[in-house]
This record gives sequence, structure tokens and C-alpha cells, in this order.
Amino acid sequence: MKQEDIIVGLDVGTTKVCAVVGRMVRGELEFCGVSSFPSTGLRKGVIVDVESTAESIQRALRSAEGSTGVEINAVHVGISGGHIKGFISYGVVAVKGKEVSPLDVERAIDSARAAYVPLDREVLHVIPAGYVLDGQNGIREPVGMIGERLEANVYIVTGAVTSVQNLLRCCEKAGVKSADIVFEPLASAEAILTDDEKEIGVAVVDVGGGTTDAILFKEGWMRNSSVIAVGGNHFTNDIAVGLRISVTEAERIKKRFGTAGAVMVNDSEEIESAERGKEQKITHGRLIEIIMPRAEELLEMVRKDLRSRDGYRIASAGVVLTGGGSLLGGFARMAEDILGMPVRIGFPRDIKGCRDIANNPMYSTGAGLVRYAVNEHSVRTVYPVAFAGIFGKMKDWVKGIFI
Repeated sequence: MKQEDIIVGLDVGTTKVCAVVGRMVRGELEFCGVSSFPSTGLRKGVIVDVESTAESIQRALRSAEGSTGVEINAVHVGISGGHIKGFISYGVVAVKGKEVSPLDVERAIDSARAAYVPLDREVLHVIPAGYVLDGQNGIREPVGMIGERLEANVYIVTGAVTSVQNLLRCCEKAGVKSADIVFEPLASAEAILTDDEKEIGVAVVDVGGGTTDAILFKEGWMRNSSVIAVGGNHFTNDIAVGLRISVTEAERIKKRFGTAGAVMVNDSEEIESAERGKEQKITHGRLIEIIMPRAEELLEMVRKDLRSRDGYRIASAGVVLTGGGSLLGGFARMAEDILGMPVRIGFPRDIKGCRDIANNPMYSTGAGLVRYAVNEHSVRTVYPVAFAGIFGKMKDWVKGIFI
């Protein structure tokens, strides 16, 4: 197997570091393995301990190498956290009555990218969101059309320079190169959404450990994004405090027995917990009492966020929940009630090879990073001018540290 045929997606999350390995076989993507390792160096999606994060990355990658038999030298790494911000920008160029060429499109996008970005922020993605030619809206592919004036609408995703630097540094310390940095919910969307959903309009809500990421699609384009500073860890901490148990035991109970109250359970049924030689019995009803307020709070925050970004008009197809937090029993049903929209849980689609990936939404980001890397359309349209900016600066910066 050629090394260049191997693609690795690295999801560096608050609770876990997940490595998904794919390969190109006769022009088709095949997933050959997945591994994860607990993450302790992040808080709310932001790296707070470089050494711990680098060690978690290294262990996840070494496990993936052992299970797949391939050597991992480069990764496509995901980034998230409250520091991620996005905004809409516009650019215009003159075509002068000629056919629109790919260079004209690139110039229009570059013009839109020239918007002011603070010095402490770096552009991660410049995502086209439609073109206008001589006042005609809704153009997806202007190349070959004739006109005088071409306008490009783009959505620009930026991140804090220090957060990007720390992520790159962690990868370097773990012994791998960062081939690309991708906004995580954008990667998740690659794995879980259908073309029809992107066209009609849909919201992706990725419930991670430290944060919940939300993005909107309409007419095939990404329209908006946001990061909510509440995730699965908040449920775990609530359980730990409410039951006076360790966070580790609270996480176990949440994963095995946790529900948001919208499923059929026996409230009086008891759950056994044993720590430090002390046994205690907890009822399902008590566990639901702890989990429900946090679930309702998170979904209310999502509802307000969608309203503030015109999400109810854009997301005609409803909401797709993904991430490990979406597995909480009854959460999707509660989301339908609170959001007032159709809701489904998004699992990675069209997975060939490793079936474990297809059966768990916690692998959506990792699988999406791999798919994003091999999707030529995404690479061409989403990352045409941002690449030189961020990687020209960041990789030189990281290289200087280790010389």
C-alpha cells in the first residue's frame, strides 16, 4: 500500500482524541480502522495542556497504527472551541464581457477574503456561498458564463492564532505533520449529511464533550456557524455533583443508564454504584432529575442560537444531531419538542470497510475529516486561498520552535 494512499482524520476533542484511518482503493475511499484515547489537555475545546494533549494524540495514533498496520506521518486535524468565529463577506471583479474563467472566480473569492481580520485571528476557511453575475443571483458555477461583473459571496471562518499554534505544536510533538486544519462541524457535515439536506436547508448540531457546534447549510452551501460552550462534560459533572461520586463513575453511569426522560424507563429501577469500597443505589428517576435540566438548558441555547441566525427559515429539513452527546437516551425526542423541528441522529454515511465507524456518531468528525481530505470539490472550493495564509505562517512558526 502506498503511503500517499493513506488519509488520517484526527479529532482532538475535550474528552477524547480519535484517529480514523482511510485509504484510497481503486479510486474509492475505504475506512480501515479507528482508535481513540482519553483526552485531558483540553477545556471547552481549547488546549490548556500541550504535553497532555500531545501524549493523547500520540497514543491514539500509535493504537491506530497497530490496528491497521500502516505508518501515520501526516493527519488532517479538526479544530473547534469558543474562539472559532465566522462572518459573511463579499468580493467583486470585472469580467468585461468575456467568459468567466477559474481565475476570475479565484480573484472574486480573493477580493472577498480581503475583509479586515484582527491580527490575533487567522483565516481557516473561505467558503463560497454563491455567485452573482451582472445582478443575477443564485449562480453556483459561473465558469463559462459571459458577463461584465462577477460577485462572490463567501463565509469566512477564523480562529485564534494562539489556539491554532497550540494545536499544530501538539501534532508536531506527537511526531506527525498537520496536512490540513478543518473546522470540526464542517467535517462532520461531510460524513453525515445528504446532498438533499444541504440543498433544502439543514442545521448540524454536533454535541461534543466540551462544546456544541452548530452550522447551517442552504442550497448546497454552508451559511453560518456558532459554538455553544456546553457539552457532554456538563452532564457528567452534574451527575458527579448530584450523586457525590467521581467524574469517572459519573461518566460510566451517564453512558450506560443516562436518559433525558423522553424514553420509557422504570423510574424506581435502581442503579448500583460502587466506589472506594462504598456501595450506593441510585434510581433512574433520580438520574433523570439531574440530567433533564441540563439537556433542556442546552437545547434552549440551541433554539435561541438558531433564531438569532435565521436558522428556522434556513433549516427547512430540520436538525441533524451528531457527536457522542447525541447518544443520550431520549435526547433527540426532547430536541424535537423544544426546537419544534424534525430531528434525526446523524451517523457517518456510505462507510466502506470498518463498520464500527458507521455505527457511532462519536466518529462523525473523524470520518468527515478523512472524507473532506479526499473530496476534491471541497478542497477546491473551501480552501482555495486560505491555505497559503495559515500554513505558511503557522508551520514556519512551529518549525522555529523545534530547531
